[in-house]
Amino acid sequence: MDIFLILLYSFPLFYIISSIWKIIDKKRNQDCYIIDYECYKPPSDRMLSTKFSGEIMKRNKALGLNEYKFLLRAIVSSGIGEQTYAPKMMFDGKEYCSTHNDALEEMDEFFFDSIDKLLKRTGVSPQEIDVLVVNISMLACIPSMSSRIINIYKMREDVKAYNLTGMGCSASLIAINLVQSIFKASKNVNALVITSESLTPNWYTGNDKSMILSNCLFRTGGGAILLSNNLAHKNRAMLKLKCLVRTHHGAKEESFNCCQQREDSQGRKGVYLCKNLPKSATRAFVENLKVIAPKILPIRELLRFAFLTYFKKKSSQSSPKGGARPVINFKTGVDHFCLHTGGKAVIDGIKQSLNLMESDVEPSRMTLHRFGNTSASSLWYVLGYMEAKKRLKKGDKLFMISFGAGFKCNSAMWEVLKDLDRGNVWEDCIADYPRTNLSNPFMEKFAWINDEDPRTFNADDYEIPE
Repeated sequence: MDIFLILLYSFPLFYIISSIWKIIDKKRNQDCYIIDYECYKPPSDRMLSTKFSGEIMKRNKALGLNEYKFLLRAIVSSGIGEQTYAPKMMFDGKEYCSTHNDALEEMDEFFFDSIDKLLKRTGVSPQEIDVLVVNISMLACIPSMSSRIINIYKMREDVKAYNLTGMGCSASLIAINLVQSIFKASKNVNALVITSESLTPNWYTGNDKSMILSNCLFRTGGGAILLSNNLAHKNRAMLKLKCLVRTHHGAKEESFNCCQQREDSQGRKGVYLCKNLPKSATRAFVENLKVIAPKILPIRELLRFAFLTYFKKKSSQSSPKGGARPVINFKTGVDHFCLHTGGKAVIDGIKQSLNLMESDVEPSRMTLHRFGNTSASSLWYVLGYMEAKKRLKKGDKLFMISFGAGFKCNSAMWEVLKDLDRGNVWEDCIADYPRTNLSNPFMEKFAWINDEDPRTFNADDYEIPE
């Protein structure tokens, strides 16, 4: 009888303790860790110099003199250097007659290089992958690219595969967000995220300036990221996701239309970039910051900003001219800024909006120069630069920001779990960066063309004056 009473009275306590432990255990297994990542580095014979870019444009018979000069100026003022990469079809002279197989070959080269290296380095076999997320925005095929990877690596029959298209340059964090949601529902999950873009079938062959610009901006690249919520992998993890915020302005007509894949008046397909794109990007960026700032910044900075904003509003009522607007200091909660390398203007815009120093945007600016805009995978090249420079230390906070068609702005805060110092795609050239002079040498040669038709111009015939 005494034992029965003891059990009877202790049951509620046992139930409470058990419930608390289940909540704690569930929370512990919802964390999202990056175990490792790998960026794609094409072979050196795929480097796309400005001179070769000019040769490629000469092959477009639809271009007139004005369009040709416009493109050359766009390339040399874009912040993109002489060592970025282009797909194989460009060097084979097939950019105007590429096939579906050419596009698949471009992706296979990336898969076999990056996925192989990532799995070998981590010691994780393809059969240990529970979730596969592939984002390649402008290449949709049957079977899907995720199915293609499953076939190549002979993954398990119960692997959960997701294939994302049309997400644009912000797709990496969308894929991470999908994995994060899956982690909240299941324990001990390994996820592989594959992010790239297919340039082969998306080369524009017309002369619309709003569409030929994309030919200058995008370069070959890709990334493979291994994530897990398995606590057994916590000690080997590189980064831990603290929070992620997605902002989508697709309901706004101006934002929806500012970046589109479409056909021109002659029926030639390409990517249209509207002059209102910077405005749409800024609007989405501001809305995103409003949501994520309270999640990543200390209370004292939020109170300081609110206090200054309040008195600024009061003073403006009495003095219409007012003064400088208050600026929130993101560096009070962020150690490193990992910005999408959408272009020189994008980096400059974020720098100004967040009141950052040149050293804060250095990784993104140098990545744009060395690898160009590799679409959704660009964030991981920027991360690789920071790691190669040995700047990521245990406990540091890393802030990622990306933009994409739609129009979307996505951001994420990561915590560095250990000092990061390993070789990556920057290994053979990191000593050459940062560079103080990012001007393209071809610009100086091109400046002396005057009114000469660039299509008959040979840069090797000109000497750069002292």
